Amino acid sequence: MRRTFLKFGAAAAIVLGAGSVASAQEYPFRDITTAVVWGAGGGTDSINRMIMAEMEKHLPVSISVTNQTGGVAGSNGMVYVMNQPDDGYTLVGLSESNVTASVQGGWDKKFEFWHPFIVGGSPDLISVPTNSPYNTLQELVDAAKAAPGSIPAAASGSGSIHHLNLLAIENGSGSKFKFVPYKGSAPGQEAAIAGEVALVVTSLAEQAPLIKGGQLKPLAMLTPDAVTFEGKDIPSAFSVYDGLDKYLPLKQAIGFAIHASAPDDAKAKLTEAFNKAIASDVVAKWAKANNYDVSGQSGAEASATFATLESNFAWTLWNLKAAKVDPAKLGIAKP
Repeated sequence: MRRTFLKFGAAAAIVLGAGSVASAQEYPFRDITTAVVWGAGGGTDSINRMIMAEMEKHLPVSISVTNQTGGVAGSNGMVYVMNQPDDGYTLVGLSESNVTASVQGGWDKKFEFWHPFIVGGSPDLISVPTNSPYNTLQELVDAAKAAPGSIPAAASGSGSIHHLNLLAIENGSGSKFKFVPYKGSAPGQEAAIAGEVALVVTSLAEQAPLIKGGQLKPLAMLTPDAVTFEGKDIPSAFSVYDGLDKYLPLKQAIGFAIHASAPDDAKAKLTEAFNKAIASDVVAKWAKANNYDVSGQSGAEASATFATLESNFAWTLWNLKAAKVDPAKLGIAKP
C-alpha cells in the first residue's frame, strides 16, 4: 500500500513538474494559427500566407493559415478568434474592410479590440474601359460636372475603401457620379469592361491583369505620387485637383492581429518576427511583383491607422443610411 502511494506521489510530481516547465517556457512554445476572415486566394489570404511564411523563419514554431469566412464584414472570422484564448497563439488575418463589422451588426466591438500588424496594401486608381471616350481624369470629371449624377461608377459596395475614394474624388473635384455598388472589386471591374458603368475605382493589384490585357485604361492614381506601370506613367489625381489631400489618400490596410489583451511578451516576439520579415528581400520582391506598397506598421502606429479607417468607414456608412448601428453609440469618433 505504501509502495503504491509512493508511486502515485512520484507520478503526480512528474505531471506537476512538467506543467511548471511548460508554463515557464517562453512564447511561443507551440504552433500558431492564423485564421483569415476572407476567402482563400484573395488579397488578404495571399498576404497572410506570404508574411507568415517569412515570420516562421524567425520563430521556433510553425504558423498555419486557415480561412474562417462569412458573416458581416468578416465578422465570423473575427468572432472565432475573439473566442480563442488571448495568449497569442491564434491570430486573425484581416483588412481595412473589417472596421465596418460593428456598425453593420456583425459584432459589438470597436476595432481597438485588436493589436494589429499592417503588411501593406495596393493603391487605388480610377480606370475606364479601353474604348472609353475619356482619356484623362479631367475629361471624365468635366463630363460629370456637366451632367451631375448621370455617369455610372463602380467602386465595390457602399462604404468600401474604393467607394470612399470615389467620394473623395467627388468632394475634391466638385463632381458627382452615379455610384453603382457591386459585391466586390471583380464584379465592378467586369461591369466596367462590359460597359455597364463608365468607370471603376479599385486597387492597382486588382486591375493590373486587366490593364495588361488591354481591357481597362487607367486615368489617375488616387495617391500623391504617379505610378509607372507597364512602361507608362499613370498620373496622380493630386496633380490635377488642389485640395485632394483633405480627402485622400485612403489606403488599404491588410495584415493580421492578436487580442489587444494578449501578453506583452507575445506582442514583442511577434513584432520582432514581423519586423524582420518586412525587411526581407522576399517581401520586397513579392510586393513589387504584385503591385503592393509595404507599410510595416504595428502596435500603436497600426492601431492609429485602423482608428482613422474605422471613423471614416463607419460614419460614411451611417450617412449613407447603410449602417445598422449608430457609430456614436459604439464610441466611434467622427472623422
